[in-house]
Amino acid sequence: MNVTYPFEKLPVNEEWTFKNVRSTEQWTHGYHRYPAKFLPNIVKKIIEDYTNDEDVIADLFAGCGTTLVESKIHGRKSVGVDINPVAKLIANAKIKCIEPSKLDKSFEELKKCIEKCNTKNLRSKAVHERIDYWFGESEKLKINFLYESILKLNVDRGIKNFFLVGLSNVLKNCSKWLQTSTKPQIDPNKIPSDPFTAFKSQIKKMQRKNAEFFDELKRLGFANVACEILLEDARNTSIETESIDAIITSPPYVTSYEYADLHQLTGYWYDYIENLREFRKNFIGTFYSYNENLFSEATLAQRIIRQIEEKHTRTAKEVSNYFNDISLVAKEMKRILKPEGRVFLVVGNTTYKEVKINTAEVFSEILTMTGFKIENVIKRTIPYKLIPTIRDKKTGKFTTMSNKNSQRVYPEEYIVIAKRT
Repeated sequence: MNVTYPFEKLPVNEEWTFKNVRSTEQWTHGYHRYPAKFLPNIVKKIIEDYTNDEDVIADLFAGCGTTLVESKIHGRKSVGVDINPVAKLIANAKIKCIEPSKLDKSFEELKKCIEKCNTKNLRSKAVHERIDYWFGESEKLKINFLYESILKLNVDRGIKNFFLVGLSNVLKNCSKWLQTSTKPQIDPNKIPSDPFTAFKSQIKKMQRKNAEFFDELKRLGFANVACEILLEDARNTSIETESIDAIITSPPYVTSYEYADLHQLTGYWYDYIENLREFRKNFIGTFYSYNENLFSEATLAQRIIRQIEEKHTRTAKEVSNYFNDISLVAKEMKRILKPEGRVFLVVGNTTYKEVKINTAEVFSEILTMTGFKIENVIKRTIPYKLIPTIRDKKTGKFTTMSNKNSQRVYPEEYIVIAKRT
């Protein structure tokens, strides 16, 4: 089945580009760094333009909870799904409406623990061998002290999650991790930040944002609006059949990140990961779980897979696995959506070794095959997004513009709007 929507002729819709928006940190959005998260402004506009007050919104790739936060601030019930326990932790903290005075009290308790701490008496705890790889001994001891101090707090889980997210967000700063790299690697010249100092600074920022979020939700009367995050696979969720009015989501970008790798520090510290290779296999489109079948029922997807196979077989398998996973997600979307319900997919096309991977077109074909009608496709440029955007034309590896073979591979993205028929 071929998609006839005129993607190539679509003009950029400046109304959806939000060029003047530099910050994504309103409310609780800035609690934690997260790769390739989409602008809250996109979700905000979709909710305001396309949904009603009583609608229930879902995000099957919830990530750090952008859709859930915007749904809550707009008074919409919502449910998010993500296979990544780190994402669930972050999203849970961001949607929680916490009384500021309770946070202040708990933070004062933690600061007293830090002040009384004699670092000479700290003892190392066996966590994981990869912790030793990424962290120096001093940083490791202090992080472990903070982690255990948070768990010992006599408070509800929501407040503990708040502090755990704060600690998680400074782990890379306090490690040997090369901050500017698109994949995990050691920075031999890096001087790690002091965990105690970094943690206190991070929590102060989060406290201010929580207070703003709390006050606004109370003012609007939305503090108790239902919002849930499920640690589940987007291909097979526990969400009730025909219970969702709108799905607003941004699936992982094909051939871009190994999301599991980028969250490994928190995964190891918080006992979410034992074996990284096994952990990777749970994620959509990862080449760690691909099968040998280079086939997709979507015509355009199959053409792309064959073109990439001529360049690099392993990547072709990764792309094939990705599109087949998305086909399963589309079926799940149809199951949970109410009749006439809509899905809003924010996706970007890319290029690998000069092969165009027209993700938006493939998604549209898959949705059409699954029983959706494409209502509209909006094209927008990507002025700011934490995602690698430059590739070497010949090798397919991410690089910089100084490379003579460089090519920008994520110049714009699309918002595909489809209705369940």
